Amino acid sequence: MPTVDPETVIGVRTPQLRKLAAALYKEAAVNGRDDWEQHEPVAEFLNTLPHLYYEENNLHGFLIEKIGDFDRAVSALERFLPYIDNWATCDSTSPKVFKKHLPELYLLVKKWIASDQTYTVRFGTGMLMRFFMEDAFVPEMPEMVAAVSSDEYYINMMRAWYFATALAKQREAVMPYFTEQRLDTWTHNKAIQKCIESYRISDEDKALLRQLRIK
Repeated sequence: MPTVDPETVIGVRTPQLRKLAAALYKEAAVNGRDDWEQHEPVAEFLNTLPHLYYEENNLHGFLIEKIGDFDRAVSALERFLPYIDNWATCDSTSPKVFKKHLPELYLLVKKWIASDQTYTVRFGTGMLMRFFMEDAFVPEMPEMVAAVSSDEYYINMMRAWYFATALAKQREAVMPYFTEQRLDTWTHNKAIQKCIESYRISDEDKALLRQLRIK
């Protein structure tokens, strides 16, 4: 995580942070509280931004994941997004309630992808990849990701990951982005690399993609 100051990393592993989030949720949700995230000390922690430590940011994301009300989860997430400063925290945060509210989520994804904040754009693209690759997929989604213009490595790496995944899930809609070279050169080649490394892409398509690399 080159964007993170090593002095801010304690060394607590992700499974332990998830256990801590579960324990805090259980303690705060005693008696079936619907608004458990407003219970102290959880509320104090969620309202204290920015955090000092990398693990605090991850714990923050894991707590947001447990919020069962869509609007409250979005509110908590949008307070948090500007403070995300690394790919790992960004990619590990995924509120479970989102899958039940895909139309509303898609409107938010459009806003996030248009942001000027690196990890907000990455997060929005990640939500497209996580929740909109099957029945909820529409052709305008890869168009939106392709239209992103950025020099940020962590945005373009996610864009490449998106297109590699989308090719595996929605081949007919996505292959033209490779054959017609609709992506910038770096993202095009990185997406091809990820496709070739993927077990979900056929050998025939991998052979074709090797020929489509831009030198």
